[in-house]
Amino acid sequence: MAEMLGGWKRSHKCGDLRASDIGKTVLLMGWVHHRRDHGGLVLVDLRDRYGVTQIVFDPQLADKAMKQSHLIRNEWVLAIKGEVTKRPEGTVNPKLATGEIEIRCNEVKVLNPSQTPVFPIEDDVEVAEETRLEYRYLDLRRPSMKDKLVTRHKTAQAIRAYMNANDFLEIETPILIKNTPEGAREYVVPSRIYPGKFFVLPQSPQLFKQLSMISGLDRYYQIARCFRDEDPRAYRQPEFTQVDIEMSFIDEDDIYALGEGIMKTLFKEVLGQDLKTPFPHIAFCDAMEKYGSDKPDLRFDLPMGNVTAISAKSDFKVFKDVVTRGDVVKAINAKGCADFSRKDVEELTAFVGKYGAKGMAWFKVKEGKLDSNIVKYFNEEVQKELLTALKGEEGDLLLFGADHIDIVNESLGALRVEIARRRGLIEKGPKWAFCWVVDIPMFGKDEKGRIFSMNHPFTSPKEADVKLLDTDPMKALSKGYDLVLNGFELGGGSIRIHDTELQSKIFKILDISPEKAEERFGFLLKALSYGAPPHGGMAFGLDRVVMLLTGTHNIREVIAFPKTAKAIDLMTGSPSEIDPDLVKDLKIKFELEDLT
Repeated sequence: MAEMLGGWKRSHKCGDLRASDIGKTVLLMGWVHHRRDHGGLVLVDLRDRYGVTQIVFDPQLADKAMKQSHLIRNEWVLAIKGEVTKRPEGTVNPKLATGEIEIRCNEVKVLNPSQTPVFPIEDDVEVAEETRLEYRYLDLRRPSMKDKLVTRHKTAQAIRAYMNANDFLEIETPILIKNTPEGAREYVVPSRIYPGKFFVLPQSPQLFKQLSMISGLDRYYQIARCFRDEDPRAYRQPEFTQVDIEMSFIDEDDIYALGEGIMKTLFKEVLGQDLKTPFPHIAFCDAMEKYGSDKPDLRFDLPMGNVTAISAKSDFKVFKDVVTRGDVVKAINAKGCADFSRKDVEELTAFVGKYGAKGMAWFKVKEGKLDSNIVKYFNEEVQKELLTALKGEEGDLLLFGADHIDIVNESLGALRVEIARRRGLIEKGPKWAFCWVVDIPMFGKDEKGRIFSMNHPFTSPKEADVKLLDTDPMKALSKGYDLVLNGFELGGGSIRIHDTELQSKIFKILDISPEKAEERFGFLLKALSYGAPPHGGMAFGLDRVVMLLTGTHNIREVIAFPKTAKAIDLMTGSPSEIDPDLVKDLKIKFELEDLT
């Protein structure tokens, strides 16, 4: 719909006009993108969300407009009246959709002047991220940033269309909810009406989407805002958006088909690319063993090999000590990397040090044998076994990690990605490498030996492993699954527990007493007793999906108004202190530690 402003009505947007419009009188509104003074003529590129159109100010056509053109500057907001004409020979701009035409300005109105922007509104200008976030409203004027938000919009619309076509109901769930600790720290909201009591902001709609299934709604989805008061981490924001899904009377295969259908639709509609389905499945234990990660990047190979048993036969003290104390020795065969210099190897050793590794042993394969400054500790038989286990060939570089399994997995897992980056293996592999990580353990243990849920306490165990809950719960596998793309976890979910007896057993294993369970989850437990159907679901991060679709590696690039990595909003200056009267109304007292 055309807009009204001071009697002037916008007739077209700045990306609309083509050669077929030549001869029309039009009125455009937008921002001055560039201004060029050619002596007799002034040329202005007028920009809006839809594109750019060249405006020509000519004193022979409109002297008053020409005089005004000498005053205007970049980012001023203008309204332009004029005639669409063909650009002169040799001045057509093929890079612009409007590049064949220009507007000969008859009249101009300044709708608003602008201060000189703190940085140029250009895509090819480097600006510190802190500055971009402080002046986000200027940053979002840049074409690349606008394009990312358009992609985000298209992604959300494609998801809604797909879900609606598959009989899902979009259901909103509460933002102010009860504190039910089940993972990350929650943001707390004090209640003014009920002093001393608090709401929290949801980490996810998990409990409410399960309640939707108990309500008989059968198929639920929501593009949901979620909140986590976490310490700063890469690819995380304190508030984020996830696509939340739940279904009744289904099993894992139904989730896989749905998740793949969503991704196939997104990549076709947003990027015009066809994905091959079904996605491969990899067991959690295999992912950790081969790639050191539960979100493996499968665009390239470079698997790890467990050579603990072989290493025990060597005379290398570091390896023997590691094996003796029950830890592991694993290695990566960097195919064809024997040409790495000593400096390269030292850089890689420093790289794994960032992940807790105390060092890195290495061998180059030369003439069918191992070559290294520590090769004297490995007899020929051990060398042969290592070459066989790691498929070592002439010109290969074997890189070893020896430590606690968590350190080895994390350091070598990161190392395989670093080697792939250095050798250009990522570009040579498939552009999109999806997989489902399945057979995820029900439980893990923290550094204090306490058992925790690998997913959440409402995840169902595999039927065959239910008996292990009484005898050896740490061996029980869950009906959980994660969807991974190019080394990023897009999301995951599980088939849920719908039986109160089984749910109580899981709480007991997690050392959640009946009293504590009732306090935290009493409303869900009560609901489960009223005929809960078998159900399950998943959620995937919309921000992360759009990040990958747009080819960026910074999640803040695809969020209109994000926080910094330290969870600060530089534009509005939040978090901030609040009015003392409000603090008084909320009946809150502060005890701030002296941080000086």
